[in-house]
Amino acid sequence: MSAVPARFDEEVHAPLRLQLCSALLPVRSATFPALREALGVSDSVLSKHLSRLQAVGYVAIDKRAVGGRSRTSAALTEAGRVAVRGHLTALREIAAAAEAVEEPAQATILDR
Repeated sequence: MSAVPARFDEEVHAPLRLQLCSALLPVRSATFPALREALGVSDSVLSKHLSRLQAVGYVAIDKRAVGGRSRTSAALTEAGRVAVRGHLTALREIAAAAEAVEEPAQATILDR
């Protein structure tokens, strides 16, 4: 895996979408029930966030009939993987910069 440039991504950053993307990053795909259980959310909440990520091209949704029942799975697209990795890199850089400060500055940001 090559290094991905840091890029803060608003679509990935929402807490549940970040958890969802993090759950999908290490696997090829995950079933809807597995994601719902892993995230501890309702069907409608998971569906809403998957739809948002699908709309920006970060997630591919696969719906198929298996044994007469509909099975839904989700996978990060290559663009989604790049976006998540870039976002995680940006978060690491933000955290590292904050942790590097040993003493807070004497002035406040909003001196008026």
